[in-house]
Order: sequence, then structure tokens, then C-alpha cells
Amino acid sequence: MFELDYDLVIVGGGAAGFFAAINTVSNNPDLRVLIIEKNKEALQKVKVSGGGRCNVTHDCFQASELIKNYPRGKEFLLKPFERFGPNETIAWFNNRGVGIKKEADGRMFPASNTSQTILDLFHDEVKRLGIELRCSERVTNFEKEEDSWKIDLLKGESLRTGCLMLATGSDRTIWESLKKLDLEIVAPVPSLFTFKIEDEELRALAGNSFLNSKASIPDIETTGPALITHWGMSGPSILKLSAFAARELEKKNYVFKLKMDFLPELSDKMVLEHLKNFQTDNPKKKVLSTPLFDLSKRFWEFLCKRSNVGEFQNWSETGKKHFKLFQDNLKKMVFDVTGKSTFKEEFVTAGGVALSEVNPDTFEVIKHPTLFMAGEVLNIDAITGGFNFQAAWTGGWHVAKGISKIKT
Repeated sequence: MFELDYDLVIVGGGAAGFFAAINTVSNNPDLRVLIIEKNKEALQKVKVSGGGRCNVTHDCFQASELIKNYPRGKEFLLKPFERFGPNETIAWFNNRGVGIKKEADGRMFPASNTSQTILDLFHDEVKRLGIELRCSERVTNFEKEEDSWKIDLLKGESLRTGCLMLATGSDRTIWESLKKLDLEIVAPVPSLFTFKIEDEELRALAGNSFLNSKASIPDIETTGPALITHWGMSGPSILKLSAFAARELEKKNYVFKLKMDFLPELSDKMVLEHLKNFQTDNPKKKVLSTPLFDLSKRFWEFLCKRSNVGEFQNWSETGKKHFKLFQDNLKKMVFDVTGKSTFKEEFVTAGGVALSEVNPDTFEVIKHPTLFMAGEVLNIDAITGGFNFQAAWTGGWHVAKGISKIKT
């Protein structure tokens, strides 16, 4: 039996790692816990996410509804969310003096409106509980030896710990060690990205937004706000589509046809009726100067051009062919996507250790007791809106519970 340096070593100083460490020592004050972070500063993703405000969680308290926001991991997460979900997350922060506020779209942030509040809380808790944090340290290998884990660091040091947690996100540098453990790994692909569209007329409309839209490829569609950018299309409906279609789009090398419905709340028939009614009431008005459906003037002009409407054409001169083009362009306009662009507020990877390898009650690896995982190292990812952080808090909390079962 080897002498242990720590009871728990956590590789990865992000949301899941810190949450697991704090809860572990809160449950078991005598445990020696170390967090190893490869970067100069821990919690970097927490710091920059949500535009520097940290989208802590989402106003979605039913686990059965919450899991619908996870393209990968929803079945695995159902029971964990029932035990520790957004309600418990909010209470956890409130009990430590951090208020959480809700915004109109359901996203939830610290009441201070800055991620620094979360960083300060985590660092204060780590200090208060005596948790050791080492930054600028890189793990080169880890392996099980008898009843402990040996961890090798780049600088030449080796550590021994009773329990090991991997919270390394999508960092592939640990994969060789994972493969030695005979764990199934789902190849990673990008998720949560925006679409590049080589259409100068569309790009000229950068800044135009839509409160509701439907974005789709064959067999997959998502709804939500959309935004035209100087490189193509963005916004929640686009980001959701990139997440739910992550593997399909990767197979297409991110070159595909995107269909947009800019009026998803209206049927094709309703759109046509609205156009005809306006024509009847305003026959002498110019089509170009009378935007309908609360669309911006610039987008309406773009729509008119795509519908072959002349610059000086009156509504009385607009016939069935024009109406059909209007209808098609409003309800199923097709764009040629030529690539993807990173969504900088949340950078997420689909893929990781297969969930069949992990016990959802403790987030412990089934084949290797005392090895725990949480966060993006697992094949779990979500759409934008605080859902990825919620999975991190939930995973970290369960790891702490799992370690308590071993150590008590």
C-alpha cells in the first residue's frame, strides 16, 4: 500500500472541478484535496462566459423539461437533475451570499451581473476549506497502482491520491491515459457555432434580428431568435441547430443547405392571406416602401429583391408569382452555408467519455472505482443558456456525494 499525498486530486480547475472540490470538503472537512489547473488562472471559462456575467443556470426546474436542452446526455442526466438541478443550484449560491437573478429569456446570472462574483466565491471557499490549488501544472499521465492513483506532472513530480476526478473539459492531452483504462471515447466534434454564408446581400443586413425563427436541415429543426451577422447567421435558433445537428454537420464538412422560416408562428396560408389583404386595402402603395410582418425596412427590401419585385412596383401590380415568391422566401428561404464560426460566449464540444462507462448516481467510472468524471470530459453537452454550467454543477455535486460514500 502506497502512502497518499491526497485523498482526492481533481484534474481541471473549471466549474465542475471547483464545485466538486468545495462540496467534497464541505461534506468531509478532514479530506486533503488538490485541484490541478494547466492554465495560469483557474475558472477561465466561468470568467468569460455570458459576456463576462456567467450564465449560472436556467429557469427550468422540471428535470424532464431540463434534459430537452441536452443534445447528448439527456437520458443520463434525468435522475441527477432530479437530485440536484437549478433549484438546488440557486439555493447553493444563495446560502453562500450570492444572489441569482432571472432574465426575460430564462437565463440566470449572479445578481451582481458579473462573473467575478462567482470567481471570488469559489476562490474564497477553496481558501476557507483548505483546498490546495496549483495552476500552470500539466498532468502527463495517470494510472491505478494497487488501491491508489499515481499522477505524473510535466515538471517531473509524481503524486498519489486515493480518489481521482477528471474535469478536463475537451482537453485531448489526457486521452492516451484514458485509452489505457479501456474506456470508450466518443470522438469530439464542435458544437454551438454560427454559420458562415457567402451572400453579400445578406451580410449587408448585419444587425437585423428576428424575435422568432425556425432554422432547419433535413430531419432537424430548431426555433428561437435569429441574427444576421457580417459573416452569415447567428442567434439561439442557429446555435441550437448547430448543437442538435453537430455530428451531421461535421460529416458534411459544414457545407450544407440551411432553410429559414422567418415567420414560424404563421402558416403558409396565413402569410398569403395577409399579403392579399394588404394588397386589397393598399393597391396604390409601393411594395418596397411598405414593410409587412414587423420586418425591418432593410430586410423587406432584401425580400422584395428576392421576390422579383420592382423598385417602383405598386401592390396592384403584384401577382400570384410574386406572392408565391414572398411566401417561399418568408417561410423557407434557403441559404448555402460554407462553414462554421466560433460562438465566443460558449465554446462547447460534443463527445468525450461514453456515458455507459459512468454511474449516474456518483459520476464514478464503473470499470475503475475511485475514478470520477464530470463536465465536458463526458459525452454531455447542451445548447446555450446556462445549461452546460448546470451539468457541471450537477456533476460536481454528485462526485462529492460519491466520494463521501467511499471516505465515510
